[in-house]
Amino acid sequence: MDDSRTRRDSLASSSADGLNAARQSEAGLAEVFHLHRRRNERSGPTSERDYFFDTLAEYQWARDAAGLMPETVDKLVKPVIEICEYLDLVPWRLEPRDLDRYFAGPGKRARSTVRTKINTIDGYFAFLEQRYAGEISRRFDVMVESPVDPFNRPRHRGDFGLRVPPSQQAMREFFASWRRALPQSRKEAVACRDYVMAKIAYLSGVRAAELCGVCMRDVHWESGQWGRFLVQGKGARGSGPRQREAFLFEQGRELLWWYVVEVRGLFRDDPEHPSAPLFPSERLPATVAALNMPVAPPLVPSTFRRALRAASVLHLPGPVEELFPHLLRHACATHNYERGMSLWEVQRLLGHWWSTTTVRYLLTAQGDPEQAARRASAERAGQRLVANTGSLR
Repeated sequence: MDDSRTRRDSLASSSADGLNAARQSEAGLAEVFHLHRRRNERSGPTSERDYFFDTLAEYQWARDAAGLMPETVDKLVKPVIEICEYLDLVPWRLEPRDLDRYFAGPGKRARSTVRTKINTIDGYFAFLEQRYAGEISRRFDVMVESPVDPFNRPRHRGDFGLRVPPSQQAMREFFASWRRALPQSRKEAVACRDYVMAKIAYLSGVRAAELCGVCMRDVHWESGQWGRFLVQGKGARGSGPRQREAFLFEQGRELLWWYVVEVRGLFRDDPEHPSAPLFPSERLPATVAALNMPVAPPLVPSTFRRALRAASVLHLPGPVEELFPHLLRHACATHNYERGMSLWEVQRLLGHWWSTTTVRYLLTAQGDPEQAARRASAERAGQRLVANTGSLR
């Protein structure tokens, strides 16, 4: 009897505890629903704008978690903020006509710049549609749809013009003429620096920004057969700069050695400092000069571009009238391929991750499949002859 009474009391106590827990749970759920209703009631122009910046912050976190560099992440949100600030709208209120009106008017820039910005905006809307479409629809009663529709969506066509580099003979004449004119230059050290930069860019295929960032400690004379130097290469898929080796070859080693020994010491900084740029600027900013620093600032790509253009106008034979740094890179790839370098070797020379990128640099290469087939047949015959040498008595 006592045992049954004890069991009944225990069951009653557990039932009371479960009822109290259920009531507390219902109260908690009521509070959650109440807070959710209050958030919806506060939804207005101000809260909608705040919500927009919250999505921007999460978009930046997501791209940072994917491994993108901070500079790249910053560039991904700038076009979105730019158009929303100008039109005073949040992104999900944008329509295709708003995008057209902005980029055809106040936001009009070079075609490549507009193309990049529109693709960046479209990427942000893909993020919104994937993560926030449902919540934005519930809170603000609007469907998330990218303003980049089939009519204003950029079509990526690579370069907008075919880059035709000068011939090998034209490049030889260009550098020979420029070299002869160096002693007559008003600033001989500066002229020699620009000449060496241009020829190293042509021989090694490095970009202007990569070449301007090379320091004295980055040159390794003992590497490889003729020495190599380190550059901060362009990253693939927005991953940021990646360090890689650039090749000097025989001509580049001889030329760079002459420059380091005879010319580099004519500039006003200390060339033996490990952080000294290989190609310094001859102009020291007032703040740098006041600090009496041993390291001069490096030459900027725009200055190198102007010097190369001026030299090409004076010394480059036709039909190509002007040179710019990236055309030197195209010339390096084309001429090395024509001289027999394989596609893989050209790809490594340029520092590309994908061979499809390298192929675009070789659109003007003069190739002869028939001659290549004859060379391959001759090489195979030679290999068979060497393999059968032991059986020839």
